[in-house]
Order: sequence, then structure tokens, then C-alpha cells
Amino acid sequence: MPPLRLQIQPGVTVDIVQKQDQPTGRLTRGVVAALLTRSPSHPHGIKVRLTSGQVGRVQAVLTPGE
Repeated sequence: MPPLRLQIQPGVTVDIVQKQDQPTGRLTRGVVAALLTRSPSHPHGIKVRLTSGQVGRVQAVLTPGE
């Protein structure tokens, strides 16, 4: 199950899947700039915008050192 909204804040490093990568499941790693999903959870992951400008749904929140 993807992480909940309360586990994600601006500044954390996450792996997201972008819309065009959903069929392949290719992940993009980056730092959260903004949360775009308002609900506490979403079956496909909370949608975020990364500092790079990329938008996608969070599949994993990385801890420091990962």
C-alpha cells in the first residue's frame, strides 16, 4: 500500500511514478515540493510535485541513507 499523506511532507525524498510511466512502473526519485492530493490516502498514491517540477504519485518515502 502506498504511503499516507501524513507520512509525506515537503522536503522528504520519495519515489514517484509519473503518469506516462504507470504502465511500466518506472520510478522517479526526488524531493517533495508540494502535496497535490488533499485526501489522507489514495489507492494509487498521494500526488506530489517534486522540486524538479515533475508530478507523480508517491510509491515510497525514503529514509536518510537510502
